[in-house]
Amino acid sequence: MSHSLTMRRFRWKIAIWLLLGICLVALAAANGHLIYVAMTSQPDCVAHVRPGEGSGPHGRFSAAKSSCRPG
Repeated sequence: MSHSLTMRRFRWKIAIWLLLGICLVALAAANGHLIYVAMTSQPDCVAHVRPGEGSGPHGRFSAAKSSCRPG
């Protein structure tokens, strides 16, 4: 009886460690994917007031340094 109880505990420990390892690998993969997308994506330009045009009466502010070319 003692042997089967020991084996059952051993199997539970293995199952818990495997589950923990799978969760850590999934977490690392998800974070890696987020870093990859952040480094490789280029967001489109959005409409904004050009530098030097000032702020309008509706609270529109110009970008500090726009990376978009005027269209």
